[in-house]
Amino acid sequence: MAVIEVEDVRRSFTVRTGNGRWRREKREVRAVDGLTFQVEEGECVGYIGPNGAGKSTTVKMLTGILVPSGGRLRVAGVDPAARRAALARRIGVVFGQRTTLWWDLPLRDSYELARRIYRIPDARYRANLDRCVELLDLGALLDTPVRQLSLGQRMRGDLAAALLHDPSVLYLDEPTIGLDVISRTKVREFLRETNRDRRTTVLLTTHDLTDIEQLCGRVMVIDHGRLVLDGPLEQLHAAGESERTLVVDLAAAHPPIELPGVRTVKVEGPRQWLAFPARQSAAPLVAAVAERYPLVDLSVREPAIEDVIARIYAGAAEPAR
Repeated sequence: MAVIEVEDVRRSFTVRTGNGRWRREKREVRAVDGLTFQVEEGECVGYIGPNGAGKSTTVKMLTGILVPSGGRLRVAGVDPAARRAALARRIGVVFGQRTTLWWDLPLRDSYELARRIYRIPDARYRANLDRCVELLDLGALLDTPVRQLSLGQRMRGDLAAALLHDPSVLYLDEPTIGLDVISRTKVREFLRETNRDRRTTVLLTTHDLTDIEQLCGRVMVIDHGRLVLDGPLEQLHAAGESERTLVVDLAAAHPPIELPGVRTVKVEGPRQWLAFPARQSAAPLVAAVAERYPLVDLSVREPAIEDVIARIYAGAAEPAR
């Protein structure tokens, strides 16, 4: 059953251009242009694209903050703009750059206020709070004012606040931006378990492909307000011919590493950059390097989403042969 239904949705803004005081012209900009898709109950979908593609505008329309200029929207069976208050009880929203917590209050008080706003029954509130505190490691932070929390701690606190009322749909806008490795791991594990165990439908916007790979079974790519790809992650990598990069540190300077299916991008002294198809596992390549070369250290770098999308468009623009 579709929980999110988007049919030929458009959203336009009027902007003024020109430097003169009296000769400024109006121009219409379409942030979302004929968008159509559905998200089924229990899906975790990555919604990605470059900056300015229309991702945040879409999320704002799905939450009822913005009204579409045209088309049809339904979330959990209701029109978000027409029934925004009713829909708020069925959705959770986390914006990586903003917080829904009260800045000067301890986490515990922020959660208590959320309980009263959403009218969460006491038993359910305690059970959900205990679960979030355990999985997100918030126990030592409950009495700390939000303004004293680190970015990673605050993000974990925001996630808990968004899920206290058991929303059926969760919107996440850059939930791991700026987080350290440990915080990212905790957030990803929590989201994976929430989606699996509670069948919470998740729409995730991010610039981090690792978030998509670890959480999402499906990815939608939007650019200039239009959906350009909708399918499994493998389809994204195949369409964009994306590559991951293995950064290898050897014990000493060495000629370029030569391995099947690998392209040496750069060599600087003992460090080498090796490109390989993103759809392939890094494990066999790491094993081969470790077996044949004096390996000291290595790391894997994911392709930038902007680069993947640029390749998709470059391929689409090439004339057919």
